[in-house]
Amino acid sequence: MQFNKLVRDKIPEIIEKDGRTPKYHIADDAEYERELLRKLKEEVDEYLENPSPEEMIDILEVIISIYGVKDYDKNKLEELRVKKCQERGGFFNRIILDETN
Repeated sequence: MQFNKLVRDKIPEIIEKDGRTPKYHIADDAEYERELLRKLKEEVDEYLENPSPEEMIDILEVIISIYGVKDYDKNKLEELRVKKCQERGGFFNRIILDETN
């Protein structure tokens, strides 16, 4: 069975315990970043098909990995998120913009 996709760190071990032999490689920086973005889309699509806490956790895990690749500071991101929320608001009021004139 062919996959060619980024998987969680323990997946090769789980496959081996299942009696199968995984073939894999370790991504270089460019491939890792590209595959994280592809994985983010995959996980969002899965969440849209099945909105569950488990699928939300998968999205969060990918985003946390992207923090590391981009060398983003989690606290700085939260600071920027709060600032943007103060300036432009969040999505809490459920506002749907229908049109402008």
